[in-house]
Amino acid sequence: MDELINILKSQNEALFLFTNTAFWIFFGLVLLGHAFVYRYKSLRIVFLFLVSLFFYYKTGGYFFSLLLFSTITDYFIGLGLGKYEKKAIRKLLLITSLVLNLSLLAYFKYLFFFVDLINKFFDAGITPVDYLAEFGNRIFNASFDISTITLPVGISFFTFQTLSYSIDVYRRKIEPVKNIIDFGFYVSFFPQLVAGPIVRASQFIPQLMKPFHVSERAVWKAILLILGGLFKKMVISDYLSVNLVDRVFETPDMYSGVEILTAIYGYALQIYCDFSGYTDIAIGLALLLGFKLPRNFNSPYKATSIVSFWRRWHMSLSFWLRDYLYIPLGGNRKGTVRTGINIMITMLLGGLWHGANIRFVIWGLLHGAGLVINKLISAVTAKLRVSVPKWLGWIVTFQFVVITWVIFRAHSLETIHVMGYRILNAFQPGLFIQFVKTNPYIFGYIILGYFIHWLPGNMKKRVKKSFYKSPVVIKILISALILYLIHVFHQADLQPFIYFRF
Repeated sequence: MDELINILKSQNEALFLFTNTAFWIFFGLVLLGHAFVYRYKSLRIVFLFLVSLFFYYKTGGYFFSLLLFSTITDYFIGLGLGKYEKKAIRKLLLITSLVLNLSLLAYFKYLFFFVDLINKFFDAGITPVDYLAEFGNRIFNASFDISTITLPVGISFFTFQTLSYSIDVYRRKIEPVKNIIDFGFYVSFFPQLVAGPIVRASQFIPQLMKPFHVSERAVWKAILLILGGLFKKMVISDYLSVNLVDRVFETPDMYSGVEILTAIYGYALQIYCDFSGYTDIAIGLALLLGFKLPRNFNSPYKATSIVSFWRRWHMSLSFWLRDYLYIPLGGNRKGTVRTGINIMITMLLGGLWHGANIRFVIWGLLHGAGLVINKLISAVTAKLRVSVPKWLGWIVTFQFVVITWVIFRAHSLETIHVMGYRILNAFQPGLFIQFVKTNPYIFGYIILGYFIHWLPGNMKKRVKKSFYKSPVVIKILISALILYLIHVFHQADLQPFIYFRF
């Protein structure tokens, strides 16, 4: 009981990681409370809304107020968009939503970045200050650090959710939500609040009107998703992070070309297992509470083109950028040159969405260039009535994605330069066997991770169907075995999810 009270009182973000025992105690209490209220539709939503606010308060601290601000402003803007018919008023309301949400995002995520750019290019000598922290120090007699800006947990995700809501109401694709509790719950639903998937109101709000129902199959599907997500995160991602990737990327000059190249392919697997692991758990948790969240990953490293990759990787963000940025810019409707420009703008902003750093800009532009080239090749091959072999498309796509992950992960451009130099000048193939012998677990996890990922989709479906059809006792034993394997093979300290920082 004392441990439970400490968890509820604690302001430690790490306690509420999906990989922490404390979170599962919290979720167990949520399920227990939900069991008493699920029959009453309104009471159920109120309960889950309050639980979600509590979860964000524990993970985000005083940034809890930003979530409330975003929720309240977009709720009333949505009501206004539903009430007024005049185009000018509706456009003003939409612009207000865009300005408020994007200004908050820009302040917390990009203020210091842009000030730094101004200082570098114009030698301005501006000293950036966190004015909100300074205001808090004055009002509450606090001692917040004003020399840096702390990024609120999940701000990129819930900002894009509320923006998509305002835009969809403006486009008359959905009706405004009348009940502020319903809207607040949509914005703050805790399984996907801090790292997605990005959920649209049209996908989520209608589910609030339906009575709670979770079939036995859905329960076991949720359990399988959660266990699979925990395995990807705790066994593969965390181990590769601590024992290989972090070390090599931190001091690449101390490692050989073989070790650096292994770390690069290791990171490609790490980030996939980390992020897809989180979303698998989030989807599973939501399913146990009676809600369906959109799929966010579809075996992205099976992609045979860059276009296919972005239809498989972080799908909720990809489709968001397509529907709310690329298409409004003109999409592919205004000729080849304009299409290319629209793609580059979309991917530039997609890169910036991940963080205020020139590396993300370069990463986004490289993927934009890859998409443009992909479309040009597709147009040429279609005209010539030939096709690129799938195996060749897969090889080129996978290598391109892996190489660009280096830019995404490295601490600086200098790190990228050192890694490239070491691969070209300190690559000794003879060291590979020795490295494998001295690091068998590292290669074991890499091979296991890629093997599972590249298994044929039909085979995975058959395995899942067999699991769902098996007797309850067998399902319990298999689930217990997976949980035991996670416990045994998790050989690293708990690591925060990578996308928490975005």
